[in-house]
Amino acid sequence: MALTQQLARVSPQYLARCRAAAEAAPDGNPDWDPPAEDTVDLDWAIRGLIRFCRHMRVEGPCVQVLERSISGDPGGVEFLDHPAVHDGFGSPPALLTPAAVADVARGLAAPDVGEVLGRLPVDPSEAAGACGFRGFDGHPREYLVEHFGLLQNFYLVAARRGMAVLAWTD
Repeated sequence: MALTQQLARVSPQYLARCRAAAEAAPDGNPDWDPPAEDTVDLDWAIRGLIRFCRHMRVEGPCVQVLERSISGDPGGVEFLDHPAVHDGFGSPPALLTPAAVADVARGLAAPDVGEVLGRLPVDPSEAAGACGFRGFDGHPREYLVEHFGLLQNFYLVAARRGMAVLAWTD
């Protein structure tokens, strides 16, 4: 099973319930089960986009906002370090508070990803290599545009609803 980038939108109240469940449970289980419509699997697309942006020395806050969108901010959800939440690969879920989510949503609205991806090599294998995608079938442009759009929309909805976002690799 491949490991991929996961995001979940949750209300602060839901997080408080999970924290209370973890504190009360003998095994620390936080009863984590956000609705499917509030989760997204980004595969490795955004990491590939970040790698390509760094390779092309894209200026401005683009890379920082992309990194923050999939890495979260430090601290605040140690109670989610449980096998019922993630498989233990890497760090447990990281939190972006509703205020941070609004910042990230604004930041994700700014970059012109089409302009950035216009710099991808024409040759599919060269383009895939520039993004760190070994064995990618075809040209990665459409894949990157699609997943960047998913990321933008996910954060836009979370910001509009005043929700937090948790990010982890699973």
